[in-house]
Amino acid sequence: MAQNMTLLWGSGSAPCWRVMIALEEKNLQGYNHKLLSFDKMEHKSQEVLDINPRGQLPSFKHGDNIVNESYAACFYLESQFKSQGNTLIPDSPAEQALMYQRMFEGLAFYEKLNAVIYYEWFVPEEERHDSALKRNKEALVTELKLWEGYLKKLGSGSYLAGKTFSLADVIVFPTVAYLFRFGLSAERYPVLGEYYALLKDRPSIKASWPPHWLENTKGQDTLKDI
Repeated sequence: MAQNMTLLWGSGSAPCWRVMIALEEKNLQGYNHKLLSFDKMEHKSQEVLDINPRGQLPSFKHGDNIVNESYAACFYLESQFKSQGNTLIPDSPAEQALMYQRMFEGLAFYEKLNAVIYYEWFVPEEERHDSALKRNKEALVTELKLWEGYLKKLGSGSYLAGKTFSLADVIVFPTVAYLFRFGLSAERYPVLGEYYALLKDRPSIKASWPPHWLENTKGQDTLKDI
């Protein structure tokens, strides 16, 4: 069933990781995949552009169906393989509502993280200002406190939509993993630290862990003072 699926991906890309976690959760191992290098600009290759005119990763194809946006691909996989693997959309209206809310809040979370850890990548040197980076860091702190509060309200051992793993976790966990990869203090943000510890050894997440993170386990300290 997975043999007619193709995923072009990049190591450490949170959008790629989301799709890979969803594929694992739906027991769709054995799909065709190719690891491409952002450094070598392989995401702008003709091979990618044939599937994804934006020249971005992930680029995902199932038969003749192309779904490149990571949120869309995760929804597609759950919809097409609803009875296979783990159910990723809860039946409970309350949990389902919370799942959708947290999924789409995850967009802002990811953007605010990137605005700090990739500030020098996104902003040309002549346009960089300490005050702008300071604002970005303050916005990230506000965001982190929100997510700490969300998880604390649900109680210890909870996932983002309640007691069961859902698409919200598929989408948001890579962002949380990035936080700790870039030096966020689990002592300062203990609830997020507990959530990270709860999920990092989940089979779908371990199976899709970024290869270059496995090769270099040290990470960075960009967020150590956040």
